[in-house]
Amino acid sequence: MCKLLSGIGSMVAVVAGFFGSVCPAPGQESFAKVAEAVNKKVVKLFGSGGFQGLASYGTGVLVSAEGHIVTVASHMLATQDLRVHLYDGRRYHAKVLVVEPELDAALVQIDKLEDPLPFFYLAEAAKKPLAKAGDWILAFSNQFQIATRSEPMSIQRGVIAAYAKLHGRRGIFDAPYTGDVYVLDAITNNPGAGGGVVTTRSGELLGIIGKELRNSLTETWINYAVPVQVLATFVEKGKKGEYKPIVKEKTPGGPGGYHGIVLVPNVIERTPPFIEDVLPGSPAAKAGLKPDDLIVYIDGIQIVSVKQFREIIGKTQPGTVVKLEVQRVNKEQGGDRLVPVDLKLEENKVQAPPKTSK
Repeated sequence: MCKLLSGIGSMVAVVAGFFGSVCPAPGQESFAKVAEAVNKKVVKLFGSGGFQGLASYGTGVLVSAEGHIVTVASHMLATQDLRVHLYDGRRYHAKVLVVEPELDAALVQIDKLEDPLPFFYLAEAAKKPLAKAGDWILAFSNQFQIATRSEPMSIQRGVIAAYAKLHGRRGIFDAPYTGDVYVLDAITNNPGAGGGVVTTRSGELLGIIGKELRNSLTETWINYAVPVQVLATFVEKGKKGEYKPIVKEKTPGGPGGYHGIVLVPNVIERTPPFIEDVLPGSPAAKAGLKPDDLIVYIDGIQIVSVKQFREIIGKTQPGTVVKLEVQRVNKEQGGDRLVPVDLKLEENKVQAPPKTSK
């Protein structure tokens, strides 16, 4: 059996409880004990999504006994009902503490946690040297929603192919994070895998699995993980409530261009940026935006609130083409879909209030 598996490449996926059947490399013991220990420190996440192209599930990594979880910054977090399933079947709600678009990372915390949890000491792992090309790795995640409740994560075995800058894109937009990553020789970055963990063969933390991205240089899918050294400051300050997200201005000193979008009233802390009205003749109308569209991304950055939309647009000069992705209801086929929209901002002007029916 081991000879058969070795003939299909370096990646072996183990699903559900079959960890003990992994064929180790010559001279190695089974990975079953490592898999069992790591599985206790990785969680399944469930939130927003479920429509075409956007999964409603994902993965996270426990980084404190108090239930702090680091994961990727995704649409899934834009919900008031973020849920966490632990390795032993317990279910909790969680809240988003901080999102860092420049790292494509987020930190969330379990609400009303009953007992301390096993976790990865990310700060300690970050003090160790980076892994090298050719090192064997294990990757754990809830890709394809393979696990719920007490079901264990999937596990894949592979090697680090390279340590290099990330040149990726999501849809038609470049990915916000362009720093160094581990490029992996294993098919790790599938739907739901983002936020999973990459470890050594002995279960030592190396990195966090990223989103599904295409290489903007080769147009091929990328399998990669962000090293823990990159995320250490974000996680440690985030746990203390001291981290401030990086604000990256598109152009310096921009007064904010005119768009003609009227969003729903900002009545709660994280009001989703739904479009309530589009002013006639405005850039938004010319771009084809419609009432009830939900703005999901601006230039590849996830937009989770009305406040965030206004902050970004308020720093973008007139004449700039802003690339949006909006969630739109497909009335003909049913369900929702993501629609790319190029919005060219104009010289700022006082926006007329939307018309209201009597």
